[in-house]
Amino acid sequence: DVFEQPQHVGHKKIEFHITTDIPAVLQINSEKEEKNGKRVHTSNVFNIKFMWFQYLYATTEEINNTGFGRIFPAPSSNDKMETEEEDDEIPSEFISRRDLEKNRLSREEMEKFSVFKNYEPGDPNCRIYVKNLAKQVQEKDLKFIFGRYIDFQSEVERNMFDIRLMKEGRMKGQAFIGLPNEKAAAKALKEANGYVLFEKPMVVQFARSARPKQDANEGKRKK
Repeated sequence: DVFEQPQHVGHKKIEFHITTDIPAVLQINSEKEEKNGKRVHTSNVFNIKFMWFQYLYATTEEINNTGFGRIFPAPSSNDKMETEEEDDEIPSEFISRRDLEKNRLSREEMEKFSVFKNYEPGDPNCRIYVKNLAKQVQEKDLKFIFGRYIDFQSEVERNMFDIRLMKEGRMKGQAFIGLPNEKAAAKALKEANGYVLFEKPMVVQFARSARPKQDANEGKRKK
Protein backbone atom coordinates (compact mmCIF):
# COMPACT_ATOMS: atom_id res chain seq x y z
CA ASP A 1 0.00 0.00 0.00
CA VAL A 2 2.89 2.33 0.70
CA PHE A 3 5.04 1.52 -2.28
CA GLU A 4 3.86 1.51 -5.84
CA GLN A 5 3.47 -2.04 -7.12
CA PRO A 6 5.55 -2.85 -10.19
CA GLN A 7 3.51 -3.52 -13.28
CA HIS A 8 4.28 -6.51 -15.45
CA VAL A 9 4.84 -5.26 -18.96
CA GLY A 10 5.85 -8.57 -20.49
CA HIS A 11 8.89 -9.37 -22.51
CA LYS A 12 10.31 -6.64 -24.67
CA LYS A 13 11.96 -7.33 -27.97
CA ILE A 14 15.06 -5.49 -29.07
CA GLU A 15 15.64 -5.38 -32.79
CA PHE A 16 18.72 -4.28 -34.67
CA HIS A 17 18.39 -3.13 -38.26
CA ILE A 18 21.66 -3.24 -40.15
CA THR A 19 21.56 -1.98 -43.69
CA THR A 20 22.81 -4.29 -46.41
CA ASP A 21 23.02 -1.56 -49.01
CA ILE A 22 26.30 -1.43 -50.83
CA PRO A 23 28.22 1.84 -50.37
CA ALA A 24 28.06 4.29 -53.21
CA VAL A 25 31.76 3.86 -54.03
CA LEU A 26 31.42 0.11 -54.43
CA GLN A 27 28.14 0.42 -56.30
CA ILE A 28 29.68 2.83 -58.81
CA ASN A 29 32.44 0.32 -59.52
CA SER A 30 29.91 -2.45 -60.13
CA GLU A 31 27.84 -0.20 -62.40
CA LYS A 32 30.94 0.62 -64.42
CA GLU A 33 31.57 -3.06 -64.94
CA GLU A 34 27.97 -3.61 -66.08
CA LYS A 35 28.21 -0.70 -68.54
CA ASN A 36 31.31 -2.26 -70.05
CA GLY A 37 29.30 -5.38 -70.77
CA LYS A 38 30.82 -7.46 -68.01
CA ARG A 39 28.69 -9.69 -65.87
CA VAL A 40 29.26 -9.52 -62.22
CA HIS A 41 30.51 -12.92 -61.16
CA THR A 42 29.24 -14.52 -57.94
CA SER A 43 32.71 -14.26 -56.45
CA ASN A 44 32.81 -10.53 -57.21
CA VAL A 45 29.51 -10.06 -55.41
CA PHE A 46 30.94 -11.92 -52.42
CA ASN A 47 34.05 -9.74 -52.48
CA ILE A 48 31.94 -6.58 -52.58
CA LYS A 49 29.85 -7.72 -49.60
CA PHE A 50 32.98 -8.74 -47.72
CA MET A 51 34.48 -5.31 -48.32
CA TRP A 52 31.23 -3.75 -47.08
CA PHE A 53 31.36 -5.69 -43.83
CA GLN A 54 35.01 -4.67 -43.39
CA TYR A 55 33.91 -1.05 -43.83
CA LEU A 56 31.19 -1.48 -41.19
CA TYR A 57 33.65 -3.12 -38.78
CA ALA A 58 36.25 -0.36 -39.24
CA THR A 59 33.59 2.32 -38.65
CA THR A 60 32.40 0.57 -35.48
CA GLU A 61 35.97 0.32 -34.15
CA GLU A 62 36.53 4.03 -34.82
CA ILE A 63 33.39 4.93 -32.87
CA ASN A 64 34.37 2.69 -29.96
CA ASN A 65 37.86 4.17 -29.78
CA THR A 66 36.51 7.71 -29.62
CA GLY A 67 33.98 6.81 -26.94
CA PHE A 68 30.96 7.81 -29.04
CA GLY A 69 27.71 6.56 -27.63
CA ARG A 70 29.24 5.29 -24.39
CA ILE A 71 27.59 6.10 -21.13
CA PHE A 72 30.72 5.43 -19.06
CA PRO A 73 33.82 5.95 -21.25
CA ALA A 74 36.99 4.26 -20.04
CA PRO A 75 39.02 6.80 -18.01
CA SER A 76 42.37 7.74 -19.44
CA SER A 77 45.57 7.93 -17.44
CA ASN A 78 45.24 11.73 -17.27
CA ASP A 79 41.76 11.43 -15.74
CA LYS A 80 43.07 9.07 -13.07
CA MET A 81 45.87 11.48 -12.19
CA GLU A 82 43.39 14.34 -11.87
CA THR A 83 41.10 12.38 -9.57
CA GLU A 84 43.94 11.45 -7.23
CA GLU A 85 44.72 13.83 -4.44
CA GLU A 86 47.44 16.27 -5.37
CA ASP A 87 50.64 16.10 -3.38
CA ASP A 88 50.75 19.84 -2.62
CA GLU A 89 53.20 20.28 -5.50
CA ILE A 90 56.11 19.06 -3.38
CA PRO A 91 59.45 19.06 -5.24
CA SER A 92 60.78 15.65 -6.20
CA GLU A 93 63.79 15.92 -3.88
CA PHE A 94 61.46 15.47 -0.89
CA ILE A 95 59.28 12.56 0.12
CA SER A 96 55.77 12.37 -1.28
CA ARG A 97 52.58 12.02 0.74
CA ARG A 98 52.00 8.61 -0.81
CA ASP A 99 55.36 7.29 0.38
CA LEU A 100 54.76 8.70 3.85
CA GLU A 101 51.43 6.93 4.14
CA LYS A 102 52.80 3.72 2.64
CA ASN A 103 55.62 3.38 5.19
CA ARG A 104 53.77 4.72 8.23
CA LEU A 105 52.41 2.51 10.98
CA SER A 106 48.72 2.46 11.68
CA ARG A 107 47.38 3.25 15.16
CA GLU A 108 46.86 -0.45 15.82
CA GLU A 109 50.44 -1.20 14.84
CA MET A 110 51.78 1.64 16.99
CA GLU A 111 50.18 0.11 20.06
CA LYS A 112 52.45 -2.91 19.66
CA PHE A 113 55.59 -0.78 20.13
CA SER A 114 56.69 0.27 23.59
CA VAL A 115 58.00 3.62 22.28
CA PHE A 116 54.41 4.69 21.59
CA LYS A 117 53.17 3.75 25.05
CA ASN A 118 51.54 6.74 26.74
CA TYR A 119 52.22 8.81 23.62
CA GLU A 120 51.24 12.47 23.86
CA PRO A 121 51.79 14.95 21.00
CA GLY A 122 52.47 17.83 23.41
CA ASP A 123 51.61 21.50 23.15
CA PRO A 124 51.59 22.83 19.56
CA ASN A 125 54.50 25.04 18.57
CA CYS A 126 56.75 25.50 15.55
CA ARG A 127 59.39 23.05 16.75
CA ILE A 128 59.06 19.26 16.75
CA TYR A 129 60.94 16.56 18.61
CA VAL A 130 61.77 13.23 16.95
CA LYS A 131 63.05 10.16 18.76
CA ASN A 132 63.63 6.42 18.20
CA LEU A 133 65.85 7.18 15.22
CA ALA A 134 68.11 4.47 13.83
CA LYS A 135 71.85 4.97 14.07
CA GLN A 136 72.11 5.18 10.26
CA VAL A 137 69.91 8.27 10.12
CA GLN A 138 71.61 11.42 8.91
CA GLU A 139 70.47 15.01 8.60
CA LYS A 140 69.84 14.57 4.88
CA ASP A 141 67.32 11.82 5.69
CA LEU A 142 65.38 14.13 7.99
CA LYS A 143 65.58 16.92 5.44
CA PHE A 144 64.17 14.54 2.81
CA ILE A 145 61.14 13.95 5.05
CA PHE A 146 60.51 17.27 6.74
CA GLY A 147 61.68 19.46 3.88
CA ARG A 148 58.32 18.90 2.21
CA TYR A 149 56.77 21.29 4.77
CA ILE A 150 59.05 24.14 3.76
CA ASP A 151 58.59 26.62 0.94
CA PHE A 152 62.18 26.92 -0.22
CA GLN A 153 61.29 29.83 -2.47
CA SER A 154 60.73 31.83 0.70
CA GLU A 155 63.95 33.05 2.29
CA VAL A 156 62.21 33.40 5.66
CA GLU A 157 61.09 29.76 5.70
CA ARG A 158 64.49 28.55 4.51
CA ASN A 159 66.16 30.35 7.40
CA MET A 160 63.66 29.02 9.95
CA PHE A 161 64.11 25.42 8.82
CA ASP A 162 66.57 23.89 11.25
CA ILE A 163 67.61 20.29 11.96
CA ARG A 164 69.53 19.28 15.08
CA LEU A 165 70.36 15.58 15.01
CA MET A 166 71.94 14.13 18.14
CA LYS A 167 74.52 11.42 17.39
CA GLU A 168 76.33 11.10 20.69
CA GLY A 169 75.61 10.89 24.39
CA ARG A 170 72.27 10.37 26.05
CA MET A 171 70.43 12.26 23.30
CA LYS A 172 71.65 9.89 20.61
CA GLY A 173 68.88 8.88 18.20
CA GLN A 174 66.89 12.06 18.79
CA ALA A 175 66.44 15.25 16.79
CA PHE A 176 64.87 18.69 16.99
CA ILE A 177 63.43 20.23 13.85
CA GLY A 178 62.43 23.85 13.53
CA LEU A 179 59.61 24.67 11.09
CA PRO A 180 58.19 28.04 9.93
CA ASN A 181 54.97 27.93 11.98
CA GLU A 182 52.70 25.78 14.13
CA LYS A 183 50.56 24.79 11.15
CA ALA A 184 53.52 23.26 9.33
CA ALA A 185 54.69 21.56 12.53
CA ALA A 186 51.23 20.10 13.19
CA LYS A 187 51.03 18.76 9.65
CA ALA A 188 54.51 17.24 9.93
CA LEU A 189 53.61 15.57 13.23
CA LYS A 190 50.38 14.12 11.83
CA GLU A 191 51.94 12.74 8.66
CA ALA A 192 55.39 11.65 9.87
CA ASN A 193 54.61 10.15 13.27
CA GLY A 194 55.09 6.39 12.98
CA TYR A 195 57.00 6.59 9.71
CA VAL A 196 59.43 3.67 9.49
CA LEU A 197 62.92 4.95 8.73
CA PHE A 198 65.66 2.32 8.51
CA GLU A 199 63.30 -0.29 9.99
CA LYS A 200 62.53 1.86 13.06
CA PRO A 201 59.33 3.90 13.48
CA MET A 202 59.88 7.56 14.28
CA VAL A 203 58.12 9.04 17.27
CA VAL A 204 57.22 12.65 16.48
CA GLN A 205 56.02 15.12 19.13
CA PHE A 206 55.92 18.83 19.67
CA ALA A 207 59.12 19.96 21.34
CA ARG A 208 58.82 21.33 24.83
CA SER A 209 59.27 25.07 24.78
CA ALA A 210 62.11 26.29 26.96
CA ARG A 211 60.71 28.20 29.90
CA PRO A 212 62.78 31.04 31.32
CA LYS A 213 64.08 30.38 34.82
CA GLN A 214 62.37 32.26 37.58
CA ASP A 215 64.44 34.99 39.20
CA ALA A 216 65.45 34.06 42.76
CA ASN A 217 64.75 37.55 44.05
CA GLU A 218 61.31 37.51 42.40
CA GLY A 219 60.55 34.22 44.12
CA LYS A 220 61.47 35.63 47.49
CA ARG A 221 59.22 38.63 46.92
CA LYS A 222 56.24 36.37 46.21
CA LYS A 223 56.92 34.49 49.44
